[in-house]
Amino acid sequence: MDELGQMPVEKVGLIAGSGRFPVIFAQNARDIGVRVIAVAHRGETAEEIEQFAEDVTWIRVGQLGKIIRTFRKAEVRNAVMAGGIRKARMFSNFRPDPRGLALLARVRSRDDDQLLRGVAAELEREGIRVLESTLFLERIIPAEPGVLTRTKPSPEQWQDVRTGIPLAKTLGRMGIGQTLVLKEGVILAVEAIEGTDAAIRRGGGIADGPVVVVKMSKPQQDLRFDVPAIGPGTIGVLKEVGGGVLAVERRRSILLDKETLLATADDAGIAVVAVEPEPG
Repeated sequence: MDELGQMPVEKVGLIAGSGRFPVIFAQNARDIGVRVIAVAHRGETAEEIEQFAEDVTWIRVGQLGKIIRTFRKAEVRNAVMAGGIRKARMFSNFRPDPRGLALLARVRSRDDDQLLRGVAAELEREGIRVLESTLFLERIIPAEPGVLTRTKPSPEQWQDVRTGIPLAKTLGRMGIGQTLVLKEGVILAVEAIEGTDAAIRRGGGIADGPVVVVKMSKPQQDLRFDVPAIGPGTIGVLKEVGGGVLAVERRRSILLDKETLLATADDAGIAVVAVEPEPG
């Protein structure tokens, strides 16, 4: 029996979005003997996904009916959503099929959470359970609060982390973003549609020297999708703007290519910390 109280998962459907997350999920699943049937989004998902998935079907954003047909044909009973769809694509590369249009008519929103919950509900109506996207990834999820790198934040940087945590949670609650950039108690940038790396560049361009980046999950976070994830690329962007500190939330954040990420951070003198927000 697995942690879901069911027989162990032997096959999983993967709805793959952008970034490294879907690729790493597929690789981890394959390495433990789980068959991965992937549906990947053109213009979003890395072609590398084909190296780790048993089968890949390429679709356009919004083709919900094709996702369901693909999984039903492959007799998929459990699925995971990994990686987001850049919000700008929801306007420039949106090609919904009839099932996708029907969902939009019901939801009447392009808010991430509402759309993804709607997709999950449609899949589950077809007998396909949507599992948490952290499945198989325990090794790269910080379990406890603390400093993850050899480099440690200064007392002033720790104060910025503490200041940033509740503010980042408020951003998430309002559906704006998950990341903010601070220095000496001043908010330099707030993530919106542009994404984490662009927010860091914008905030770092204002600062003179290191900054503190705080990336939290939404208070209403559904771990089946849109779990905050960072990779070595984000560390590279932070290095570009002068370095500093990156704070993520324990048990609700994924460190993609974890060993490389932490080594890259130490080489650049950047501290990476896992924190636990205050309740409420």
